[in-house]
Amino acid sequence: MNVPLIETVESCSPVTTHAIGQEAAATVAATLKALSDPLRLRMLSAIASDPRGESCVCDLAQLADVSQPTVSHHLKVLKDVDVLASQRRGTWVWYRINASRRGAVTALLDSFAPATVTASSEEAVADPRPDFDARITRLADELAAAVPELGPATVLSVVRESYTSLARTAKVTGALIPLTERFARQRLADLTRDRDGSTPQVLFVCVANAGRSQLAAALVNQMGGGRIVARSAGSRPAEVIHPHVRSILAQIEGDAADERFPKPLTDDAVRAADVVITMGCGDVCPVIPGIRYEDWAVGDPALASPEGVEAIRDDIAERVRALIDDLTR
Repeated sequence: MNVPLIETVESCSPVTTHAIGQEAAATVAATLKALSDPLRLRMLSAIASDPRGESCVCDLAQLADVSQPTVSHHLKVLKDVDVLASQRRGTWVWYRINASRRGAVTALLDSFAPATVTASSEEAVADPRPDFDARITRLADELAAAVPELGPATVLSVVRESYTSLARTAKVTGALIPLTERFARQRLADLTRDRDGSTPQVLFVCVANAGRSQLAAALVNQMGGGRIVARSAGSRPAEVIHPHVRSILAQIEGDAADERFPKPLTDDAVRAADVVITMGCGDVCPVIPGIRYEDWAVGDPALASPEGVEAIRDDIAERVRALIDDLTR
């Protein structure tokens, strides 16, 4: 007798799952969408690996050939999904990873782009200057003795910030401590400057602080005979001064030209100046009320021949003469 086969039909037995909720999924999706832009990811990586724990909008503008409004737009997108937090200090806005998202950001970058954050951490561990912290602290102690009105904590902060900002573009790291000392001394002098009855101070600002702003400051110091103090800075300082400019600086200042180096622009320098003269840096330069501003449209030595650099020097020298006459009359 044939026994009919009975087909066994397996039924689906649902199990309890722990899938992400709809609201949480929408939040994560919005965050991932915000992170899907390559420039935003590069900005996030730059901020996460910055030794200061934060980056200024002027730092992030160097990552791509885009305008500052474009940079600000991308940063706002990251702020809107709570990945970044920001703080305005003076005329600049600083960005840091939101504390509640730092673990997630680090995991993301470590997992998908380990050459970014991880490499920065490895370099910090392999730093060949194990006594760096002690050297910086000793330097700050020495400088604090000269400016007791600022307090040791403020001086130490200035010294550390000076070192960090120079380290980002330094070509020869062995000279960082002496350069930090000179830059920090200048910043402390700017912070403690008393405008009443003091010598007029002029700040020349260009993008790289490797050419025209250095020339202008040197010419003021030479032609002013001590009647004017000249400073220079760059919105995005170069590693070194342009070779053609350095040779002219040597003619103007002799051995003193060896002490010149590209320096980053600071709010302290702007506030301490009586006159700020921009030389091609556009809207990157901070504008502080109560300070006189001028813009000199002069050529860029980096784009000129040796003869062209000399012509630029002569153009700047003529403008400097008029400036000195105006400030010392």
